[in-house]
Amino acid sequence: MKQDMIVILDLGSHENTVLARAIRALGVYSEIYPHDITAAELKALPNVKGVIINGGPSHVIDGVSIDVLPEIYEIGFPVMAAGHDKALCEVKLPQFTNDVEAIKSAVESFVFDTCQAETNWNMTNFVNDQIELIRRQVGGKKVLLALSGGVDSSVVAALLLKAIGDNLVCVHVNHGLMRKGESEAVIEMFKNRLKANLVYVDATDRFLNKLTGVEDPEEKRKIIGSEFIRVFEEEARKFDDIDFLGQGTIYPDIVESGTKTAKMVKSHHNVGGLPEDLQFELVEPLRQLFKDEVRACGLELDLPYEMVYRQPFPGPGLGVRCLGIISRDRLEAVRESDAILCEEFELAGLDKKVWQYFTVVPDFKSVGVRDNARSFEWPVIIRAVNTVDAMTATIETIDWPILMKITDRILKEVKNVNRVCYDLSPKPNATIEWE
Repeated sequence: MKQDMIVILDLGSHENTVLARAIRALGVYSEIYPHDITAAELKALPNVKGVIINGGPSHVIDGVSIDVLPEIYEIGFPVMAAGHDKALCEVKLPQFTNDVEAIKSAVESFVFDTCQAETNWNMTNFVNDQIELIRRQVGGKKVLLALSGGVDSSVVAALLLKAIGDNLVCVHVNHGLMRKGESEAVIEMFKNRLKANLVYVDATDRFLNKLTGVEDPEEKRKIIGSEFIRVFEEEARKFDDIDFLGQGTIYPDIVESGTKTAKMVKSHHNVGGLPEDLQFELVEPLRQLFKDEVRACGLELDLPYEMVYRQPFPGPGLGVRCLGIISRDRLEAVRESDAILCEEFELAGLDKKVWQYFTVVPDFKSVGVRDNARSFEWPVIIRAVNTVDAMTATIETIDWPILMKITDRILKEVKNVNRVCYDLSPKPNATIEWE
């Protein structure tokens, strides 16, 4: 990487990622490293301009207060302490906050005046660097990529296409739990428009048959995840000349896997835990980016706005929104009602305001009236939430005329539905998804 870099050493702060994002927002690249990095390891990193020791409440491990190695202070890089008083330059950062602007103000002088860092971190430079690195790593060999159509995999696909063209092989598995028109959109964008080498696998029957009679949400998730691995592995084994596996790993995946001073949030798995005997070398060009930067990268690569800014979508897809035992007709009710919700939110401009919105259909029915006769049909539940970190979430206040229009359309256009409800439960006590 050619960009200047500010290194953050994790000495127990809860705000490492916010600090890194704030420095990047200043136009300077930043990465997080463990507190016990050696001087030799630090010197080996490219274009380091300065070091921030970021202290915090987790600086005590097993009753012992930890610190960086003394040699870090003598390495020759400017060192700033945040919540730690041993460096020459000490500053108190706003703690327990996601206020990037406040943190930018606190570190700006150190980054530019003390470290003399240049504002050369931007998406144009990043894309150009990654294309060069991918070509150097892959050479003339082929890369296999599981292309779900999600933001991360789509951006990786576009970046790999720019770097190696026909040597990228994309596999899109339709497990029958996609949103309406999702697989068609992937095929249109990558196969028809970008001319990618795309293998489309319609495994709808295979997945739904495996899910027959399964009610427990965790069991559903395990079945969907493991079956995806099997399908992908079967497709991978059809190629005997592929040495690399492309992945949409992003920086939070690495950070959330835990450090020596931070508890693990979630473990990082390679495409859901692909078998080791596939023996691919990984290509992970987005592993340095936060989610907002991934989206910016997608726009830099000329992917359409609606693909780059699509909502978060669970790996098991609509399988966790068709509550209880999945049936094909109820799954279709989820898919159709969700499509209506998305259309109306887009018309009202809510798609750019609300972080995540979707419908769920539970596995019970209630009495209603249809065509002047008694009906016994499902309810559709609408959920719309806003969040910064997905750890807590608030409910979006939707104007009644919009809700009434959505309700009217769902009741008229979706089969076997006679009620529409709006979920007003924040997280906590609820979760964002229902399963």
